Amino acid sequence: MYKCCNLKRFFYLLILDAIVISFLSMSFFVGRAFLSSAESAQDDSVKLPVIMYHSICEKTPSDYMVTPQQLESDLCWLKDHGYNSVKAEEVIAFTKNQGMLPENPVMITLDDGFYNNLSFLVPLLEKYDMTAVVSIVGSYTDNNAVHDPHNSDYSYLTWEDIQTMHESDRIEFGNHTYDMHSLHGSRTGCGMNDDETEEYYRDALTADILTLQNKFRENDIPAPIIFTYPFGRVSRESVPVIRGNGFLMTLTCRELPNIITHDPDCLYGIGRYNRSGLTSTEAFMEKVFSD
Repeated sequence: MYKCCNLKRFFYLLILDAIVISFLSMSFFVGRAFLSSAESAQDDSVKLPVIMYHSICEKTPSDYMVTPQQLESDLCWLKDHGYNSVKAEEVIAFTKNQGMLPENPVMITLDDGFYNNLSFLVPLLEKYDMTAVVSIVGSYTDNNAVHDPHNSDYSYLTWEDIQTMHESDRIEFGNHTYDMHSLHGSRTGCGMNDDETEEYYRDALTADILTLQNKFRENDIPAPIIFTYPFGRVSRESVPVIRGNGFLMTLTCRELPNIITHDPDCLYGIGRYNRSGLTSTEAFMEKVFSD
């Protein structure tokens, strides 16, 4: 005996199939859109080489000293090869999807706060339309510079010099600690000692870096958002202190390229290539841009 077709059940199953097919189709297209978005974000990543200088003067070059002629040769090379210097604030904005970076970006940095960063660097930045980050050691400015200022061979920047550099709009400043830039005291750079508690270390580091932050404010200069590790001594325990005090980028001495993405976390631990005065512009640039 044949059973009669149940039309009501038939249409119910038909509608159910349509709903399932629609759901699967939607999931497919949403998945494709998600993957496409992820691939697009990955494609938006930017390679950022960072160069690290120290002193610039008319003395015999060394691992941490270049002549003004070598510096100008470097800037000329970058310009001729289509590289564009970028500010840290531009890089930070990019990670937050608040701006774009130019083609072939490069960041120029200088450590320790030598007076020759003003006397030699700033005029060359103006000549080649570039910018740089100068990371100062607060105690050098408060103590050394005050007693023996304005000698391009060895002096450090005074607060008046730092104000002049800030007004040039060519320079951003980094915090290189107030008084933890030493290899000969009880601590190596701003790293944690084996014989101190984590709490003690965090309090000591906080007090030091805030001393310099406040010195900037007292001199009517914006406090830095860049922290530069002395001697590249990075410690795990320093990270929450640095982040918690508003720094958005940290600079190390690791010689490696940086991939900048739309994730602000990528800015903690930026690698830099030390510019030794014992090599030519061409040899140094080949090292930096071949990685």
